[in-house]
Amino acid sequence: MSIFKPFKSVRPKTEKAHLVASRPYDVLNSKEAREEAKGNACSFLHVVKPEIDLAEGTDLYSQEVYEKALSNYNDFVASGFLFEEDKPCFYVYRLIMDGRTQDGIVGCSAVEDYLNNVIKKHELTRADKEADRKNHVRVTQMNAEPVFFTYPSHQKINKIVNQTTEKSAQLDFTTEDGIRHCVWVIDSEQAIVEIQETFESIPAVYVADGHHRTAAAALVGEEMRKENPNHDGSEEYNYFLSVLFPDEQLEIIDYNRVVKDLNNHTKETFLKALENSFSVTEVGTKEHRPHKKHQMGMYLDSTWYSLDAKEGTYDDNDPIKGLDVSVLSDCVLEPILGITDLRRDKRIDFVGGIRGLGELERRVNNGEMKVAFAMYPVSLAELMNIADTGNIMPPKTTWFEPKLRSGLFVHKLS
Repeated sequence: MSIFKPFKSVRPKTEKAHLVASRPYDVLNSKEAREEAKGNACSFLHVVKPEIDLAEGTDLYSQEVYEKALSNYNDFVASGFLFEEDKPCFYVYRLIMDGRTQDGIVGCSAVEDYLNNVIKKHELTRADKEADRKNHVRVTQMNAEPVFFTYPSHQKINKIVNQTTEKSAQLDFTTEDGIRHCVWVIDSEQAIVEIQETFESIPAVYVADGHHRTAAAALVGEEMRKENPNHDGSEEYNYFLSVLFPDEQLEIIDYNRVVKDLNNHTKETFLKALENSFSVTEVGTKEHRPHKKHQMGMYLDSTWYSLDAKEGTYDDNDPIKGLDVSVLSDCVLEPILGITDLRRDKRIDFVGGIRGLGELERRVNNGEMKVAFAMYPVSLAELMNIADTGNIMPPKTTWFEPKLRSGLFVHKLS
């Protein structure tokens, strides 16, 4: 049974929404955020990346940063950029990218569901990133950014969403990356009750994107529960901000790898070592995007190669051993390149597919990296199967696009 409830959102006024809405905190660094927010006092980056308003070089995890987030948020409210809804509502958040539409329902998921694994995860979190988001929630006393969940598509929910989106949207704007964002308010008591009751019949929801935000929001809620001697379960800290999308509308794109060196191999000995596990085909200078599972593209020394995994290197009956990122780790990264810890090894980096294969070429060509691997994306069915079986994907396996914009909804914990 999934608990999903309406909430009194703090959200931007219609005329300010396109200025407030920002990219999420984890897709750009401080320098990029500083540049992106330049000249825009309304950008929600001032709340989710508040270091941009402090001296360069400020410790990103210092108390000063989190207090600046709260101060900036309070300024947004005082300046009239944001207002609080009169009553608890659900919302439909539509994103349109390259002609593909996905409609999510915005509401609050339950801390209890996270603790009891009704909200299913497929990735481990990093302690430093989890602590960062927990401190942001603790100091600001809000969920400043929603987490991105998916669920098995349900006809009743689809019907409510379709009826809602037949009306004019309260917000409708297109961001500089060409993605259209639309928001509708669901304030009908009948619709609200039907949404809640329908989700109660759905046995589980799945974290698609935002494991660190999910963990932080849930664990701070659990802390606040223990610290409150008068806790009765109705408090807002028992819930956290989420957007739930039906699985049939989502698409996972590739999440690629770049490595700094060949671990003392020459180009020739490296290619020879690959032949133990792959059929290696030189493609040439044209980008090579893998077009099927168990095929990878590799860029080395200004040349693209196709790596086709040989039988025996993968096990499609095993949720993890059947993943191409596992094949890459088991057959290349660990035995040949000496990379055993993807979460901590500084010799490897990860590049979201939204940046294109040209980004892999750029990072190899400029000498920063030595070799790049272009991966075939995992499917949503694979993700859900891994979560259902209690397995954990290797780090940086899934990349979802389009990303949710921050600042369109805020959930206050008190």
